[in-house]
Amino acid sequence: MGDPGSALCRLDAAPPYWAVLFASVRDERPGDGYGETAARMEELAAEQPGYLGLESARAADGSGLTISYWRTREDARAWKEVAEHRAAQEAGRARWYREYTVRVARVDEAYGMSPPPA
Repeated sequence: MGDPGSALCRLDAAPPYWAVLFASVRDERPGDGYGETAARMEELAAEQPGYLGLESARAADGSGLTISYWRTREDARAWKEVAEHRAAQEAGRARWYREYTVRVARVDEAYGMSPPPA
């Protein structure tokens, strides 16, 4: 996710693009397979048409936010329907999350600051 040494992904795409914001509260249980599935979903998302990047953070209290970026709304919608992703969504509802909210937003403007290259 992102560049080494940075928690932010650097998107090569200029706006507009789409962001899918997944806010959640986890039920953490050691050995529940969550970490492996999350890593696989990141790999699988990166293989999908229109995928631009992903950022994710989780607090000590179990609350977290994952944002995936997509070239078009249709690309984001198609990701939701990928069979392996649908299975992970079911597992999330059944085992991993106490609650979650998904928001889909169009990004019309993006700017920021980055450290100089090493």
